[in-house]
Formats: sequence, structure tokens, C-alpha cells
Amino acid sequence: MIIRKETPADYEAVYELVKAAFAAAEHSDGREHELVAALRKSGAFVPGLSLVAETDGILAGHILFTEIRIGGRTALALAPLSVLPAYQRRGVGSALIAEGHRAARELRYPFSVVLGSERYYPKFGYLPAERFGIRPPFDAPSENFMALPLSDEPVRMEGIVRYAKEFGL
Repeated sequence: MIIRKETPADYEAVYELVKAAFAAAEHSDGREHELVAALRKSGAFVPGLSLVAETDGILAGHILFTEIRIGGRTALALAPLSVLPAYQRRGVGSALIAEGHRAARELRYPFSVVLGSERYYPKFGYLPAERFGIRPPFDAPSENFMALPLSDEPVRMEGIVRYAKEFGL
């Protein structure tokens, strides 16, 4: 498996990948693929944090981190993480998250937030965001709205998350 930065040549395949990954998802609005396309055109897009997993010449997964604001400071939102159904439970998502976190640390982002499974994301160090004083701009169970400090140095990030307007929040 190769994890690499997404290129414009990947856009169509990523669109279909994200669509397929969320087609049967329990918590989905069915528009994640459209969100990815919109975020690429936004000021929140960070090209180095849109990654794909390629295996056997197939794009099996994609992850996107975009900029958010928390209490006047810039951080990241992980959304979405997409893996083709045939490649799920094979470590593709884990590899994308690990490389995404590495790249985000290199770019010196202090935090990543995610709205997701309380069984999956804690494996990567995510904790309920409220522990850091970070709150979502919508109603969400605290166990599903999580944050991960990306810096070894303590960084104070308190406030309500402001997502890119493309999220429609």
C-alpha cells in the first residue's frame, strides 16, 4: 500500500471512492463526495492533507483534513475518511490517519477534531473534545465529537469550532 498526496488526476476516482464508501454507512447524508469536491475549492483546503491510499493500482482510500477555527486559532477537522468497502478492515483507514497526523504535525497544526465513531477514533488518540474546552457548533454526543492534540507542547484551544462554510453548518 502506498499513501500519497492526492493529485488533480485522482479527483474523479476519489469522488467515486467517497461515494461508494458512504453508500451503506449508518451515519451519512449521502453527500460526502460532494463535500470533498467543494472543500478542494475552499480556503480551508490544505493540499498536503488530502491523501490517498493506493493498493494494487487501485485507490482504496482517501482522507481529508481541512482548516477550522477554534477560539481564534487555526486547527484541523478530519472529514471525511473514506475506504472502499472491499478494502475496509485491512488497515487502509489506519494508515491514512497515521500519515495524515504525521503531515499535520509537520505543518505545525496544534489539533485535529473529528465527529465519528467512539470505538474507532480513540485508537488513534482522539478524546472527547470537551476535555480540551473544544465544542461543536451543533448538537453531538460528547463521545462522538473528539479532538487530538498534534503538538507535544501544550496548546490552549478553547471555544466553538468554526468549520468551512462548505460543511453547511
